[in-house]
Amino acid sequence: MATCEVCGNSYGMTFEVHAQGAVHVFDCFSCAIHRMAPICEHCRVQIIGQGVEADGHWYCGAHCARAEGKTGIVDRV
Repeated sequence: MATCEVCGNSYGMTFEVHAQGAVHVFDCFSCAIHRMAPICEHCRVQIIGQGVEADGHWYCGAHCARAEGKTGIVDRV
């Protein structure tokens, strides 16, 4: 059994996420999101969808990017 790096639960069905040269171990998607999801630099919500990257900064959507002065960014619907 492995141990979740967020909650410490020892669980027989943990899973690994390989990202940027590191290996992370989680027992559920909630813990993975908690540890891995970027944070919107405007409203501070965890970005679990596509998000918007502008000039090296992450936002949850075009509205927040525009609120931070980024131009030419639109949401796709």
